Amino acid sequence: MKDPNNTRNTAPRRGSPLWIYFVVVILLGIAASGTAFLGLSGADLDALAGTPVFWILGCFIVFGELRPIITPGSTENNGATTSTTFAFAALLYAGLPLAAALQVIAVITCGILRGRTPHRIAFNAAQYSLSLAAAQLVLALAGDLATPTRLWVPDGGDLPVIALAGTVYFICNDTLVASAVALHERVSLIKALRWDLGYQVLVHLALLGLAPLMVVAMDRSAVFVPLIVLPFIAVYLNASVSVRREHQALHDGLTGLPNRKLLIVRTEEALAEARGTERRSEGGRRAPRFRRGRGARAGEPANRRAGLFLLDLDRFKEVNDTLGHPTGDRLLQLVAHRLTHSVRPGDLVARLGGDEFAVLLPTVRDEAAAREVAARLRAALSEPVRLDGMSFDLEASVGIALFPDHAPDFELLLQRSDVAMYNAKEARTGVEVYSPGKDRNSPARLSMLGDLRRAIDRSELELFYQPKISLHDGQVVGMEALLRWRHPDQGLLEPEAFLSIAEQTYLMRSITHYVVAAALAQTAAWWREDLAVQVAVNASGRDLLDTGLTETIEEGLLARGLPAAALQLEITERILMNEPAYASDTVAKLAELGIPLSLDDFGTGYSSLVRLKRLPVEEIKIDASFVGRLAESTDDAVIVRSIVDLVRTLGLRSVAEGVEDPQTARLLREMGCDAAQGWHFGRPMDAATATDWLRRRMERAPEPAA
Repeated sequence: MKDPNNTRNTAPRRGSPLWIYFVVVILLGIAASGTAFLGLSGADLDALAGTPVFWILGCFIVFGELRPIITPGSTENNGATTSTTFAFAALLYAGLPLAAALQVIAVITCGILRGRTPHRIAFNAAQYSLSLAAAQLVLALAGDLATPTRLWVPDGGDLPVIALAGTVYFICNDTLVASAVALHERVSLIKALRWDLGYQVLVHLALLGLAPLMVVAMDRSAVFVPLIVLPFIAVYLNASVSVRREHQALHDGLTGLPNRKLLIVRTEEALAEARGTERRSEGGRRAPRFRRGRGARAGEPANRRAGLFLLDLDRFKEVNDTLGHPTGDRLLQLVAHRLTHSVRPGDLVARLGGDEFAVLLPTVRDEAAAREVAARLRAALSEPVRLDGMSFDLEASVGIALFPDHAPDFELLLQRSDVAMYNAKEARTGVEVYSPGKDRNSPARLSMLGDLRRAIDRSELELFYQPKISLHDGQVVGMEALLRWRHPDQGLLEPEAFLSIAEQTYLMRSITHYVVAAALAQTAAWWREDLAVQVAVNASGRDLLDTGLTETIEEGLLARGLPAAALQLEITERILMNEPAYASDTVAKLAELGIPLSLDDFGTGYSSLVRLKRLPVEEIKIDASFVGRLAESTDDAVIVRSIVDLVRTLGLRSVAEGVEDPQTARLLREMGCDAAQGWHFGRPMDAATATDWLRRRMERAPEPAA
């Protein structure tokens, strides 16, 4: 199987310092191996061919080279190669010719199976041969020189010599690789040696330390050799489980793409590269490392910019709701496949949730190059899709933000690519690069956005509750949940002060999910006290684009044992009119779940009777701008009466907002309005105050609202 990290594994430029170094190391490796093999006698060759334990060692070395132990945080390029133990054991037991031959065979086999280039295979083989030759020289100076016909089994007194030989092996191996890295990335040798030095020392200490035990086992009986391998198998299996768990924590379960957590890590690494804090070559992204004991990869173009795309599928909900969730999931998997095969090598595609994807470009030349990548992504997605016997087209809107041009960190990059993506969606241009002129966020508002992001983590957001009262009998028909922010410096802020900022960003999704969870938790608490009241939550236009909103509500209701009728969603008339392709599908899905829906701010939009009749709502809320002037304006009174009559004809419930005095409440009751809310009945209250208010209200006998 081809090594996925080997995409850019091209040979160094002929005549370059790295090319010269490769040639020198390969020639020295050939010379060391050749000298060792020339010293073999006919008896030695017969022993090599006829001793079963040598064949067993060879199999273990090949297997150890093919299947390194990869732990969380490491990769195949720097994982622990168990072939080190067996090769060093072969060196101690039978000398350099056997160890070098088996290791070279393993490197060539692994290189061919993984599709590595010849120069990399040759360097790896030479690197191992030289390291083993250096260790052999130490053993020879100590008088412990083994051959295939004169096997050597160390005792306790030989451990210092073996430790020295192992140290020389490690130093030689690490220096050879670090020198290649230093030349490749144009840094000092000392700096290259310090990279993951602690990990490599620990790994080699464990692997080389097992070699003498392997020799003792081999000398006793070949049957003991597999027993030595059992601990390796246990470590390998445990490491595999840990890696799988890490993969699950950092990847999306449906598409297998990196999730937001991994995207943050990779973006921070890319930004550090672009800033130059970890730069290995002028202005560029650090090239992939040489693997300790595995070889090198060639360089990559240097650049100081990084890019982050946010990509949202257009009209995905239509497909998802028409063909069902299984088909929608298959479609998302297809989209993930197309995206990952359309980006450049080294770019990262992540799924943020629903039909939103992110693409990280660790290096990008300029805005024009970023647009080219985005155009290629859209072109790949626009290819006709055929699922369940139906053929349809996909389109996507892409927002682009570049570092350092548009933002200095991940959060702002994501926020500004989000702004650009919604500009692309609104303008129907397909691709937009972030432009400050199109961003409605001022520096002060951006500062507040950072505070708001931290406010979610610090639990500074809070729900207040305002009652809705029946105008016929005075009973409580519901409580509307209203979001407040207890800002540490500015005090209690109402939604108008901060939600307009959040609605332009991916942060709005987190806020909505928090509000839904908090409202359901409070509703469940009230229902446990026999205060069975319906709680209404406002949904923004951004919320209706969130494919996970319905699932979040459904899971929250089930977790708290609440019926669907316990929660109501209020959606403004303007949103439904401006986003019909998205909102109508989402609203229908919520209605199918049994969530009562309310059409908020009615009268401020442009609803047609046909449209209004089709909407799956049970309640119409008359906007406060009409209700507030009801007693003074004849025109407003006519409008309100007409709305009440229309709502009654449609079989829906009418609720008047902004009722602040008894006269307005009386006029509404005379018009036949069903319910009302406003300061006349109760101001927004925090959870504790609202609970006390509900207890007192429900203990009183019902009476017409004054």
